[in-house]
Amino acid sequence: METILIRALQLIMSLSLLVIIHEGGHFLFARLFKIKVEKFCLFFDPWFTLFKFKPKNSDTEYAVGWLPLGGYVKIAGMIDESMDTEQMKQPAQPWEFRSKPAWQRLLVMIGGVLFNFLLALFIYSMILFAWGDSFISVKDSKLGMDFNGTAKEVGFRDGDILLSADGKEFSRLDLRAIVEARQVSVLRDGSQASVYIPDDMMQRLMVDSVRFASYRFPFVVDSIIPGAPALAAGMQQGDSIIALNGKSVSYTDFIAEMSILKSQKQDTISPVSITYIRADRETTAYITPDSTYKVGVFPVSDLTKLLPTVHIQYGFFESFPAGITLGVNTLKGYVGDMKYLFSKEGAKQIGGFGTIASIFPKKWDWHQFWYMTAFLSIILAFMNILPIPALDGGHVLFLIYEMVTRRKPSEKFMEYAQVTGMLLLFGLLIWANFNDVLRFLF
Repeated sequence: METILIRALQLIMSLSLLVIIHEGGHFLFARLFKIKVEKFCLFFDPWFTLFKFKPKNSDTEYAVGWLPLGGYVKIAGMIDESMDTEQMKQPAQPWEFRSKPAWQRLLVMIGGVLFNFLLALFIYSMILFAWGDSFISVKDSKLGMDFNGTAKEVGFRDGDILLSADGKEFSRLDLRAIVEARQVSVLRDGSQASVYIPDDMMQRLMVDSVRFASYRFPFVVDSIIPGAPALAAGMQQGDSIIALNGKSVSYTDFIAEMSILKSQKQDTISPVSITYIRADRETTAYITPDSTYKVGVFPVSDLTKLLPTVHIQYGFFESFPAGITLGVNTLKGYVGDMKYLFSKEGAKQIGGFGTIASIFPKKWDWHQFWYMTAFLSIILAFMNILPIPALDGGHVLFLIYEMVTRRKPSEKFMEYAQVTGMLLLFGLLIWANFNDVLRFLF
């Protein structure tokens, strides 16, 4: 329950910031061109609002709605979510959106997307300045990787060390580079081997419920249960288990081997030999597991303490070009991944608020909170600029049409387009959250 609350709080905080910045972009450009903004609302407020106030001598009412699905600014003289068609029947006023030149209206409409993208770049830059960039060096991870079933079907093997994709060396694990490559080079048993990637690799992986690959890491003891067989055998915190019954093992190998022994269902539990290193000294102990075939040790789970980690620290001014590069690459990757949504497997991957909340950490972590907020800001910017009626991109499309043809679409057409777009969006929202329900149930 605590995990759900922490994730829900992070989601609401993140969305609140993104909505305020997005709608603030529309608001500031509107006010710059002296367009009247009647309402600025965080979240939606059908039937009633949680809070609202209107400053003295201001045209704008500020409000907080009860439905956290977004937000809006009600701009005078514009067909938007409010569907205020009565206002549009009145003569156009000089302070209305419809009375302004097309280029000004265009800037008002892209203001939200622009501010979201700039926010993402700023957050990425500040993350790099405050925390730097840390990642596990793939090619220096001597134990290699563990791969899922699909990866093994195309030729990967547990223990492979990823070297390059189409000749470009890996510095960190990059799934996108792998699925888009024709050939991935790996180091296998001391020799270089090649794995050829099929065209439908991403579609195959989307069917899986297990990640493509995970790092193999040594079994370093973090703690031992009091009274456990391992403690009785003399094992201590910090010991590094390197072999089980004479066979070299990583942590995942150890767990898999113990599961095999458990499945054999012997009448009596036989001792296992566990070889471990302490202070560069190798020791073998014979330990009889308990009835669940556990020896009572817990591993160090922080991989940065177990695997070769690269850390890059950025100065204040250095962080901005690095943050911009990170933001642009994130946008490129997200746009590239969109093509997979137009498939049966991709449609099943669409998620709603449950999926979005699940990407936040279970425990409060400011680094991860800001990182995910920047990522969501990129997504919000891209999704809003899609040329779909009811989204900013739909309005931009009609404005570009007007600027090119010098003909403004009729208000009746805009009303129909707005309704159509809203129905599409609500349908997508229902589908995304329905997928979340299916994942939760099954």
